[in-house]
Amino acid sequence: MKLVIMTKSTFFVEEDKILTALFEEGMDSLHLHKPDSSPLYSERLLSLLPERYHKKIIVHEHYYLKNEYNLSGIHLQQLTDPVPEGVRGRITRSCSDIQLLRETKRKADYVFLEKIFDSIEDPTQKASFNLLQIEEAARKGLIDRHVFAVGGMHLDNIKLAKEYGFGGVVIRGDLWNHFNIHNEIDFKALIAHFQKLKKAVG
Repeated sequence: MKLVIMTKSTFFVEEDKILTALFEEGMDSLHLHKPDSSPLYSERLLSLLPERYHKKIIVHEHYYLKNEYNLSGIHLQQLTDPVPEGVRGRITRSCSDIQLLRETKRKADYVFLEKIFDSIEDPTQKASFNLLQIEEAARKGLIDRHVFAVGGMHLDNIKLAKEYGFGGVVIRGDLWNHFNIHNEIDFKALIAHFQKLKKAVG
């Protein structure tokens, strides 16, 4: 099972240091997702990360960054979003409707099935499915190694995602909750939690 780390939704001072440390600890897939932010901030963050790690990053907005920084690929939010002209590499997409999952998989290297559980980072984002619906999708073969579980994923429910046959889990709040961006400099607790997540996915 693949472990995908998604950036915190906002930028913060120690971010480049933490991301570099995570790459050094074995992070092999980072989704750069900073909703409604200026591309200049993403450019600055990317320029502070060692170039050897750029090929492990997928960008959610400002798709020109993919070619400019030789990133792994881009993430499109909707099934109907076209691939921007001139973009090569991985194409990943989000899906929040199980009925559209099969079609979405045809147009992506892998798909984020969103809102599996209530969001950790944003409490207003509630789960879209119940476990019976997930079980049914798994039974029909809709959930496979090309579908990653997103939304409220944490150390204790990774095992459940494995049982349903998800190819990966996307972690955001469960990781970033281990570092207070306002009054902490030491991020050892965050790195230690990442190692637990890495072990849990196997």
